[in-house]
Amino acid sequence: MARNATTRFEFVFTCVNPAHTKLFTTVIGIHRAYETSKLYRELKMRGALVDDEEKLRILPLEQQCDRIEGGNLGVLIITNIRIVWYASMNPNYNVSIPYLQLKSCRVRDSKFGHALVVETSIQSGEYILGFRVDPEEKLELVCKAIQAMHSAYLASPIFGVQYAKDRNEPTTSISNDDNAEQIQEDAEIDEKPTRIDAFAAYFSDGGTNEEARPIVYSEELGVAIEQLKHGFTLSDLWNIHIE
Repeated sequence: MARNATTRFEFVFTCVNPAHTKLFTTVIGIHRAYETSKLYRELKMRGALVDDEEKLRILPLEQQCDRIEGGNLGVLIITNIRIVWYASMNPNYNVSIPYLQLKSCRVRDSKFGHALVVETSIQSGEYILGFRVDPEEKLELVCKAIQAMHSAYLASPIFGVQYAKDRNEPTTSISNDDNAEQIQEDAEIDEKPTRIDAFAAYFSDGGTNEEARPIVYSEELGVAIEQLKHGFTLSDLWNIHIE
């Protein structure tokens, strides 16, 4: 199942060899790795970014490069993957900005004096966030450091999705011995019967040499359409099945 905005899609895949159940565990494992690594790719506000000692929870492959104490205002942390800020009075008030969502970083004048201004991408909401760095002489250095880390990240991005395929799979040899048992790979298989998808079956011709079907007038639709295959109806192809 997939979703884009308000539209839902269903894609049906199968495996030619029923014994190769590792296909299902691989897809599930990669999807789980993607879902649990969103901090690498998405802007996050008010998350569990720091621990009880107000230290950044370091992600795998992440390295903390600098930590700028801002007094009562907050703390700015620069890593090789993202920028993190949290308020000193309330660490739960925080933001994590991956370099993947960073549009620009520069020094600008504000009503509070010169400040570090970070702009995020359209995908992350086009936020404009300002940070104060004291002393002001350090502001330019922090800005240049973030710009350098951003450029290095874009040259070699880290998306956070890590999946190691298990290569210690049992091997079997082809034998005519009636006592030989086929080794099943460890997987959780849904034994429910698969719904027949008429729309998918309609386009699985099994060959490319099939002649084009003639154009006929459809009384049901009131337009000219390609003549349907034998055994299919417009209702079969039009209905969307949701289980």
